[in-house]
Amino acid sequence: MSGIAKSTVRMANQIARNFEAIGHAAAIDATADHISSFWDPRMKAAAFELLDQSDSGFTNQARAALKKLSDQGPPPSQTRATQFNHADEAGHSDAG
Repeated sequence: MSGIAKSTVRMANQIARNFEAIGHAAAIDATADHISSFWDPRMKAAAFELLDQSDSGFTNQARAALKKLSDQGPPPSQTRATQFNHADEAGHSDAG
């Protein structure tokens, strides 16, 4: 496996692991959303190519997120980090 493939698997697994606490189904959507939003198209392409390999090293959750992203496209946003406050409003983002 190439270095790029190993890095792709490692990063997808780390992202999926970070979302485990929110429950299986929500974590799959959140992982798919993160990959869709922040990964370079080449990284996504490399991950999708690895999906066909049973020994790719993806965790079940990372594999499910990538499969869902590949089959269905990006899920609705799973994070409120990009929802900004109005000028006179507080509470919708890390900054507010």
